[in-house]
Amino acid sequence: MKLKPLLLATLLGASSGVQAADLLETFRAAQANDPVFAAARATMQAGQEKLPQGRSLLLPSISLNANSTFNDQTVRSQGAFPPSGNFRYNNHGYGVNLTQPLFRQQNWLSYTEAELQVAQAEAQFRVTEQDLILRVAQAYFDVLIAQDSVQLAEAQKTAISEQLEQAKRNFEVGSATITDTHEAQARYDLTSAQEIAAQNSLEIKRRTLQQLINAIPKDLRHLGKEFKLEAPQPADMEKWVDDAQLNSLQLAIAQAGAEIAEKEVARNRGGHYPTVDLVANYSNNQSNGGSFGVGSDNTSKSVGVQLNLPLFQGGAVNSKWREAEANRERALQELENTRRTVALQTRQAYLGVVSGIAQVKALQQALTSSESVLEASKLGQEVGVRTNLDVLNAQQQLYSTRRDLYQAEYSYLLSQLRLKAAVGLLGEEDLGKINQALY
Repeated sequence: MKLKPLLLATLLGASSGVQAADLLETFRAAQANDPVFAAARATMQAGQEKLPQGRSLLLPSISLNANSTFNDQTVRSQGAFPPSGNFRYNNHGYGVNLTQPLFRQQNWLSYTEAELQVAQAEAQFRVTEQDLILRVAQAYFDVLIAQDSVQLAEAQKTAISEQLEQAKRNFEVGSATITDTHEAQARYDLTSAQEIAAQNSLEIKRRTLQQLINAIPKDLRHLGKEFKLEAPQPADMEKWVDDAQLNSLQLAIAQAGAEIAEKEVARNRGGHYPTVDLVANYSNNQSNGGSFGVGSDNTSKSVGVQLNLPLFQGGAVNSKWREAEANRERALQELENTRRTVALQTRQAYLGVVSGIAQVKALQQALTSSESVLEASKLGQEVGVRTNLDVLNAQQQLYSTRRDLYQAEYSYLLSQLRLKAAVGLLGEEDLGKINQALY
């Protein structure tokens, strides 16, 4: 890890006066600019409207109607009454109708379904929010890993260049063969190709992060001395699985889906039930003429209870009932599958954290060993017991170990976030905790 601050200073030297962006700043920028997150927010807002729509089925409905009609009648009477003649007159009127459901089982169940649909929409939005945290962290660390790869390739290229110059000098004075020069040149050319590939990968990772925040990423903070390896608490995988069964958002969505399917069965069964409504009407109709040449002004008021009992609808009710029962079975199976999937994902995430800690510790030790091997190889070359190829291989091993260590550290942090997401507890505060380890 000693090389990392020096490499970062080299990469960021041109913009040392610019403050680097941290993980929280990047996440908040993504919250404001990521179209996937914005679409999820709009979807949640649309889903929340299900509740007032369901409630409306229980509330009274009022309608106003009005009419105006011109009449042109010609009457030819066979007797004295009614009188014959041509009558032209206008009819106009208006009416107000009120219907208040008293008993509509299907409407009540639709309202309770709407409550579940709103809960589903809100849980789905929280899933998207947690997914945004993971996507931002993944993109952020991908950029850091790509930057580390560029830095390591540059540092390795510099070290091999020195080895190449030394091989050329030794060949000129006759203390080494041309093979040493060719080996160093081949390794130099290979590292140059790796550097180009690393720079290309860095540009791609930066553009991926740009897609989230809708801006060219600034310099990003790297892991500093505050980075610590922390085992999951509690250190019991099955306890995490139990927490996931209680708090998982995916499970909450599937549970709501199963309850909605159950209510759909009852709602469609209710197609056979009678409905009872309170009905009130008020109307006023006026006419300035008629067949007898006399106008009228009529007002009507009524209040009553209306019963409607469906008897036969072509078998549609029974068919919808059977369809709802099949959908209920599907929802129950999907719930069971989600429950098993959540348990599996939680175990994977827990093991990812635990194995990540072990891997980082092993690579830290491997890095120390690789540094010792390189020093020993250089000393051995000076006294003639090691070859130039031994030194080149030791350098390659050292830089590969450094790269693997950096990547293992970032993967460990991502595993921590994934574990929290698996149990439905991932939030901005978890990013803040990781952010404290950045400088």
